[in-house]
Amino acid sequence: MNPSTLIGILGGLGLFATIFLNAVSDPSLFINLPGLGIVIGGTLAATFISYPIREVLSIFRLIGTVLRNERLYTEDDIEELMRITRLFQTGQMPAVEKELQNVNNPFLRTGIQLAVDLTPEEDVLDLMQWRIARLQAKEHAEAQLFRVMAGFAPAFGMIGTLVGLINMMFQLGSGDMELIGQSLAVALMTTFYGILLANLVLKPIAVKLERRTEQRMIVMHMVMQGVSMMFRKRRPTLMRETLNSFVADHINEIRDGNGSSSHQGLFSKLKDRLRKHDDDGDPDA
Repeated sequence: MNPSTLIGILGGLGLFATIFLNAVSDPSLFINLPGLGIVIGGTLAATFISYPIREVLSIFRLIGTVLRNERLYTEDDIEELMRITRLFQTGQMPAVEKELQNVNNPFLRTGIQLAVDLTPEEDVLDLMQWRIARLQAKEHAEAQLFRVMAGFAPAFGMIGTLVGLINMMFQLGSGDMELIGQSLAVALMTTFYGILLANLVLKPIAVKLERRTEQRMIVMHMVMQGVSMMFRKRRPTLMRETLNSFVADHINEIRDGNGSSSHQGLFSKLKDRLRKHDDDGDPDA
């Protein structure tokens, strides 16, 4: 399991266990199955209305993705690029074809295969850029699904509260304040469930998916830059240093909070740097 997700789950459970054991006279008052059914059932119903069934059913797969500790294998991609670049620049195409069978990154494999097939560099980079944009749009929609659900949950919590308040109004004539107080507490529980579901489950999953997408975009742009350098016949040592700097700069920019478009800006900077090498007569070419 992803360590940060595990820490968050344990921290949330510990927080509520502390509250229920030390600040609540009767923890059973927080158990209200009809209210929980209104929140979960209403949220799912509204989601099915809003999205195709295929996208809604992907919720369980996406939750598994968040829980899984997923690696990016950036160093492996760089090493595979180095190996294949050496073979490519010496004209050993059969060896390149054989090495391609061991490449685990399908995005990298596609770029190199197109280069081996003598596809023009501009067409290869356009295709790779299109695949990046398509993947980004797809994963953004998946994260947005959880954000939409996070908006539905508190709303249905309020609906459950209104139902409980209506029931309490009918009991006002009896004058039994204890019964009225219990009804009010039960009515407020649905709002509690809605806010809890939205802010402790749905929104964190959306943020986690968005963060995962950002990291994947960094790696894909790095791979695309590596394929471009292979076309330009850059030496593997220069390629290694450039790609390592690419990833390191991204990490720094992400930590500095310069925005989600930082990888696009750095990619442009690297292209400018390569263009300058061409103009100056780069000895590595």
